[in-house]
Amino acid sequence: MDSKLDDYLRFNEAALQLRSYRQQLLASNIANADTPHYKARDIDFANTLKEKLGLVHTSDNVSKKLALTKTSPAHIPPLELTLTSAMHLHGKNDDSQKSAKKSEEPLYRDIIQGSVDDNTVDMDVERNNFTDNAIRYEAGITSVSGQIKSMLNAIQPG
Repeated sequence: MDSKLDDYLRFNEAALQLRSYRQQLLASNIANADTPHYKARDIDFANTLKEKLGLVHTSDNVSKKLALTKTSPAHIPPLELTLTSAMHLHGKNDDSQKSAKKSEEPLYRDIIQGSVDDNTVDMDVERNNFTDNAIRYEAGITSVSGQIKSMLNAIQPG
């Protein structure tokens, strides 16, 4: 059962987990810069975060089916509801967990500058992405810290 506290911290929790995972991928790219045939990997952070939070819509942004599961013999047969607005809430089913794990799988980076040994790591790109991700991770930590401080201020007597 999700509490309001979970809902309050969910975005930053998901963002920090993905930032940490991305940092590992980028560090791996840098470590393997001289490995022949190594392919640089990364994730599409924005789309992966949206998928993890359940904010992804289909290509037409509206028409998506939400399947209901029959959990008791007394229930009416399962129905499919159509989401007709991007503002509708999305349910979770077994497929959503599978697709979330699939979205976190790293993608191979496009070749910017080819190399003789078929390695696709561009150190300038990797260093820039590594630094940018580290700064955004620290900003996320600062944001969570601010959220916790505001909750503590709310519950402490004046």
